[in-house]
Amino acid sequence: MKQDSSQAPGAKARYIMVGGFLGAGKTTAVAKLARWLTDKGQRVGLITNDQGSHLVDTTMLAARGFPVEEIPGGCFCCRFNSLVEAAKRLTEDSRPDVFIAEPVGSCTDLVATVTYPLRKLYGKEFSIAPLSVLVDPIRALRVLGLEGGGKFSEKVIYIYRKQLEEADLIVVNKSDLPTREQMSGLSGELGVQFPKGRIFEVSARHGKGLEGWFEHITSTSQVPRAIMEVDYGVYADGEAQLGWLNCTLRLKATEAIDGNQLVQGLANEVQSRLNQAGAEVAHLKMTLDADNALGDLAVINLVRNDFVPELSQNLQDRFASGELTINMRAEAAPEALRDIVKLAVEKCVQAYPTLTLDWEHMESFRPGKPQPTHRITVPG
Repeated sequence: MKQDSSQAPGAKARYIMVGGFLGAGKTTAVAKLARWLTDKGQRVGLITNDQGSHLVDTTMLAARGFPVEEIPGGCFCCRFNSLVEAAKRLTEDSRPDVFIAEPVGSCTDLVATVTYPLRKLYGKEFSIAPLSVLVDPIRALRVLGLEGGGKFSEKVIYIYRKQLEEADLIVVNKSDLPTREQMSGLSGELGVQFPKGRIFEVSARHGKGLEGWFEHITSTSQVPRAIMEVDYGVYADGEAQLGWLNCTLRLKATEAIDGNQLVQGLANEVQSRLNQAGAEVAHLKMTLDADNALGDLAVINLVRNDFVPELSQNLQDRFASGELTINMRAEAAPEALRDIVKLAVEKCVQAYPTLTLDWEHMESFRPGKPQPTHRITVPG
């Protein structure tokens, strides 16, 4: 039986932040959490965040029927006022009982720059849930030195480790991928190196272990504790190692084609070119929104160079026109990412003689130095 979502006058909305490094599966987890809350009669508002604009995440979440606000152009910490304004707009439109915020995957120091300022400045409006940081177990095994394989440079890893250090909850996602032995070793090592974080093992894709995590973040509040030290010079250098690319294309074909096959082939071609360039991918994600699909999407992700691009959502029918959105973050120069994507698109289009495209939006850049609006080291 659904609960009554009507709030008493003056009741606080809950603010839940689900962080984690690029490719950890945050958007899938956020969607599952939003659905879980909705099924319990709670109104939910979602806030996405990126250094650029035209986000796959926003498209995916909106397609599932959730009210979404997007904050482009910087992390929550640097766009704190925009975060508050986004919450206000959602409040005016749908009066959420719960706000779920998904920060940029290369961002850290979120407690001092986001949750503590929210507590101090807007504590009468929000109750703050513990900070969750999601982890891709295969990537974590490599970063922590438990397994071999491709990984990032040390300054990028600095950000990764700082995310884990400040986590209230370390959520090992995709727990179906490693062996039981690998999972046991990873959880043990996380507990040793980051003892302040309570560990959950889940699979957002398959629904495994989510209930316990969801119950915890919706029923407990963040406990104030000492803020970690962050070297903002190293942090900035780490973000600057990553290239960012967001683009949108308009596709049109005189004969309907298989959109799932198209995005799979494109992801494979991009992956091949990344490997040729020696560029370590953090996350490649694409959506194909067909005009005739009524909100249905093809969604594909690549989170490691040696992994198979995963088609997590399918278009049910062939399509003749639609919009393709590509977001890619990798340790490479932005110009290299632009060339990789353009050449990959050109090659893939050759397989579809009736298909034409129009580049509607293209941006590639390195993130700028983080400059938080607030940094509160003692909770209010």
